[in-house]
Amino acid sequence: MTKQLGAWNTLSLGLMVFAFFLGAGNLIFPPMAGLLAGDNLLVSMFGFLVTAVGLPLLGLLAIAKAGGGLVHLGRYLPSKVANLIALTVYLVLVPMFGIPRTCLVAYELGLVPLVENASQATLLGYSLFYFVAALLFILRRGGLIDSVGKVITPLLVVCISVIGVSVFAHPYAEIAPAQQSFADMPFGQGFIDGYNTMDALAALMFGVLMIDALNNKGISGKSAQFSYLVKASLIAAVGLTLFYVVLFYLGATATGVAPEAKNGGQIIVAYVDVLFGLKGQWLLATIVTLACFTTAIGGISSFSTYVSDNSKFSYSLTAIVTAACCALVANIGLDQLLLVSIPILIGIYPVAVALIAFNLLVNWFNRPHMAARLIIGVAALFGLMDGLKAAGVNMDAFSLLPGFSQGFAWLLPTFAAVLVSVFARSEKAALTETA
Repeated sequence: MTKQLGAWNTLSLGLMVFAFFLGAGNLIFPPMAGLLAGDNLLVSMFGFLVTAVGLPLLGLLAIAKAGGGLVHLGRYLPSKVANLIALTVYLVLVPMFGIPRTCLVAYELGLVPLVENASQATLLGYSLFYFVAALLFILRRGGLIDSVGKVITPLLVVCISVIGVSVFAHPYAEIAPAQQSFADMPFGQGFIDGYNTMDALAALMFGVLMIDALNNKGISGKSAQFSYLVKASLIAAVGLTLFYVVLFYLGATATGVAPEAKNGGQIIVAYVDVLFGLKGQWLLATIVTLACFTTAIGGISSFSTYVSDNSKFSYSLTAIVTAACCALVANIGLDQLLLVSIPILIGIYPVAVALIAFNLLVNWFNRPHMAARLIIGVAALFGLMDGLKAAGVNMDAFSLLPGFSQGFAWLLPTFAAVLVSVFARSEKAALTETA
C-alpha cells in the first residue's frame, strides 16, 4: 500500500519544483520585457505567461500522465529518435547553456554589485565555489524535497515578497509607451520571450526528479504519483505567475532607472538600489543566488539521473563531471552565452511543445506511432527554420509561411499535423475497408 505524502510534504514538493524553475531566465527576461512592453504591459505579460507558465504546467502534466521521464514521452517514436531528443534537451539545458547561465546570473546580479573591480579571476573563483556547493546537495540524491522544498525555497519566497511589495507600493516611474516589437505585436513578442526562460524544456527535465522524490518518500503507485504531481505542478505554476507579475511591473515602471541596461538583470540591480540602497543589494544577492542555485541543483541532478539510468556511468561521477563542465562554460560570460543560446532555444522549443501536446492528446489518436512521427517531425522541421532565422541566416525564401516573420512558422503546420493525426483512421479500420 502506497504511503500518503501529507499537506506539508505536498506543499514542499510544489515549492521544490517552483525553486527548480526559478532560475536565470526567470530573472533576466521579464524586467526587460516589462520595460519594452510599456503600456502594452497586460497583453505582453499574458503572452509571456502562456509560454513561461502555461507550457511548463502542461509539460509537468504530460510527465505525470506518461508516468516517466523525458525519454518516456517519446515512447511512440523510434527509440534512437526519442533518446536523441532527450539528450539534446538535456545538453542544452544543463552543460551547454541553462545551468552555466544560472551561475552567470547569480554572479552578475548577486556578487558583482557588491565587490570592486570584478575580473575574470573573480568569475572563475565564484563559478568553482558555486558548483562545488551545488554538488553537496546534488550528491544527497534522496533529500531534495527536504533540503530544497522545506528550507531553501521558503527563504527565497520571503525575500521575493519583500521586493514585490516594495515595487508595487513605490514604483520608480510612470509606465511609458511600448517600444520595438512590443508596440506592434505585444502578445507575440511576449510569447517568444517566454521561450527564453527555458521552462517548457525544464518541465520535461524536472519531471523525472519529481517522480524520483515521490519514490523516495514511499509514493510508488502511478495514480497516487499522478495526483501529487498535479498538485505540485499547480503550486509551482501559481508561484511562477506571481513572480512574473512582480518582475513585469518592475520593468514597466523602470523607465530611466538604468538607461544603458543590456538585460533585465541590470534593471533589477538598479531598481533595488533605488528602493533599498546597499541593504537592497544584499537582499537581491540572496534572492538571485538562491533562485539560480536551486535550478543548478535540479538541472545537474536530473541530467545525472538520466545518464546513470541510460548508461554505465554512475550518478555521482556524472554529477561531478557535469558540474565541472558547467563551471567551464560559465566563464565565457553572460552576454555571449545569451547570444548563442537564443537561436537554439527557438529551434528546439517547438519539439518540446509537440512532445507535450502529443502526450496530453495521445488517447485521441487512432494511430499513435504515426501521430508521434508526424507531429514531432513537422515541429522539428519548421522549428529549425525559425532557429536559423533567429541566428541570422537568410530565410527569405520561406517568408510567405504564416507566422514566419514573428518566429511562429512551426505553429500552424504542427497544429495541422495534430488535426490530421486525430482524424486518421486506425490501421485495423483501414484494412477492413480494403478487404
